[in-house]
Amino acid sequence: MNTKQKRLALIGGGLAIAAAAVGLVMNAFQDNLVFFFSPSQVVAKEAPEGRAFRIGGFVKEGSVQRQSDGLTVNFYVTDTAHEVPVAYKGSLPDLFKEGKGVVAQGKLKNGVFEADQVLAKHDENYMPPEAEKAVKEAHEKARASKS
Repeated sequence: MNTKQKRLALIGGGLAIAAAAVGLVMNAFQDNLVFFFSPSQVVAKEAPEGRAFRIGGFVKEGSVQRQSDGLTVNFYVTDTAHEVPVAYKGSLPDLFKEGKGVVAQGKLKNGVFEADQVLAKHDENYMPPEAEKAVKEAHEKARASKS
């Protein structure tokens, strides 16, 4: 092998290593990327089944059911147009209440959103921008379908 061939082999090897590193970084980034979906989008099957994402809206009035173990809670998240059942095991935030805003992170399995994290809004006027947009779109769709 002459010097030119050695140099080309070294450059080719370096490019292959760099490409592998970029691929690994992109794969790790994709695994940690969490998207937000509204209940209407989940019902329309736009949310990934078995992959982590966030769902947001309001806790449906009268839907909170606490199990006898003291940690498991079932409730519905709604955007006023559709609702999705949520199962969560853990302690809920102090501001978690029926009729109030909530964002849950977890996975959809067999039509039930199994949350591993539940976040409640921090004051009466705050709603995450994604949730506010989703609720507004659900209201507009509901009005359009009634017309």
